[in-house]
Amino acid sequence: MLKDIIPQNYIDIHSHLLPSIDDGSKNIEDTIAMIIELNKLGFAKFVTTPHVMTFVWENSRNTIEQTLNETKKKLLDSNILNPIKSGAEYMMDINFLKLVNSEKLLTLKDDYVLVEMSYLNAPIQLYDIIFDLQLAGYIPVLAHPERYNFYHNNLNEYKKLKNAGCLFQLNLLSTTGYYGPQISKIADYLLQQNMINFVGSDVHHQKHIDFISKKIVLKNHLKLNDIFQNNMIFDF
Repeated sequence: MLKDIIPQNYIDIHSHLLPSIDDGSKNIEDTIAMIIELNKLGFAKFVTTPHVMTFVWENSRNTIEQTLNETKKKLLDSNILNPIKSGAEYMMDINFLKLVNSEKLLTLKDDYVLVEMSYLNAPIQLYDIIFDLQLAGYIPVLAHPERYNFYHNNLNEYKKLKNAGCLFQLNLLSTTGYYGPQISKIADYLLQQNMINFVGSDVHHQKHIDFISKKIVLKNHLKLNDIFQNNMIFDF
């Protein structure tokens, strides 16, 4: 079971726990309930990562930080003592580089920034974006690389991304088959190739938490033990 290998000091670096800010937690009651359940599974600290996506989730540094501060107060009022901070999950879209050049990004810690792509196709200027992001002093951490179906028949693209300086964050749910067998197969491949650097829950709602208690379907799941420890660099 996945829950059996999650360390008690696990630092989750990808979640959608801030209420009413994206497609994650709908309200503070949801946030409190999810944190309580995740705490039972070994989750100790949370770097929550609201979506920043043009025309969909128009979040900014200010809106995210304001929501975080309000949430932390309400968590304390409810005696929820798990440390929580906020990065963001940035869509590498047409406006992303404008954002990189106009304000300091919300990072997981230090210069590590969580980025994602559309599930339909990679951005045309993907490698330019990655280069410019690094030129600005950031380290790109690509969220859930196993979920980009357009790479599944061209596995060399993963090597190109790694060679370009991307770190990879695997979704825990991919290890239990939540997204389907093909995505779990690619997750297994990336683990086998030692391409995964970090793990994250990407939890949005209770159904996601339920799947953390399911059986792992990957052959190379023992590699997760070391990867869980890699997350400790994000301690705060």
